Amino acid sequence: MPEVVETEASRSFVTFQPLGVVLAVMPWNFPFWQVFRFAAPALMAGNAGVLKHASNVPGCALAIAKIFRQAGFPDHLLQTLLIGSGQVEAVVAHPLVKAVTLTGSTPAGQAVASQAGAMVKKTVLELGGSDPYIILADADVEAAVRTCVASRLINNGQSCIAAKRFIVVESIREPVEARFVAQMRVARMGDPLAEDTTVGPLARHDLRDTLHQQVQVSIAQGAHCLLGGTIPAGQGAFYPPTVLTQVSKGMPAYDEELFGPVAAIIAVRDEAEAIRVANDSPFGLGAAVFTQDIAKGERLAAQELEAGCCCVNTLVQSDPRLPFGGVKASGYGRELSHYGIKEFVNIKTVHVR
Repeated sequence: MPEVVETEASRSFVTFQPLGVVLAVMPWNFPFWQVFRFAAPALMAGNAGVLKHASNVPGCALAIAKIFRQAGFPDHLLQTLLIGSGQVEAVVAHPLVKAVTLTGSTPAGQAVASQAGAMVKKTVLELGGSDPYIILADADVEAAVRTCVASRLINNGQSCIAAKRFIVVESIREPVEARFVAQMRVARMGDPLAEDTTVGPLARHDLRDTLHQQVQVSIAQGAHCLLGGTIPAGQGAFYPPTVLTQVSKGMPAYDEELFGPVAAIIAVRDEAEAIRVANDSPFGLGAAVFTQDIAKGERLAAQELEAGCCCVNTLVQSDPRLPFGGVKASGYGRELSHYGIKEFVNIKTVHVR
């Protein structure tokens, strides 16, 4: 509905009109949720959607289009394109495509944003993350570590909003490390369809090789491996739950996104250094702080941490009722809630004398 705004005019209001066709370039790691997160708001706003899903999940892409048809949406309102990444630029350039949304790596976002920007087309980007979880000296260590481990192992660690850097005040570093190792050690690695499995394989062997190289380079540069860090024998792109400590700037475990079940523990002197280290990253998707002083935690989350979603004493997650997105190299724009619906509309002012 139009939003009436009182001005000197006899009537003035803001109305919202769809842009047209929105191209969505989506990732493999949450092949249903990521698409629904884009499609539901965009289509409710009156747009049409064209989906270029990750090349290793074509069945999911076709199933999603079928679901929208079964739900009563007009045929082809959400259309799947079974194309490779090399063909995306031509779709972006098509005159009927009015906007683009991408969830994926920062390099992929940079490429698509530059293509869309050259044609002055709106983009929303949700890119990589290296989410910092700060554990302050007054935190409930047992509860904090339990939450941190759960976040680190979500989807076998293959989540942009999984906890990745664990910034711990030195006075509690040893008990945090001990609990981290104990909880990561009991995580069961195995068949992802088995009910007792905690950690399944990574999506591809090349992704596992990249992760292992990041771990090994970090160890060569001075990180200490408390658990894991070796490729297991047998089939499947498995990588064991791994805990690195003595992680410092310049190491891949500090500077890069680790897309797998690897935790990087970074010790700091105090709260001020914790905030500095947390923000010392090109990424800014999610962040969390653990403290029993709720007022302090809320202040740090709201005012100090550089991220699009900040949590206190819980893990970062997206919620349809709240906007979600990042800052810095983690992207821009928002999905979900009424903010997400308004990303792909013409916010039009009407002024009547």
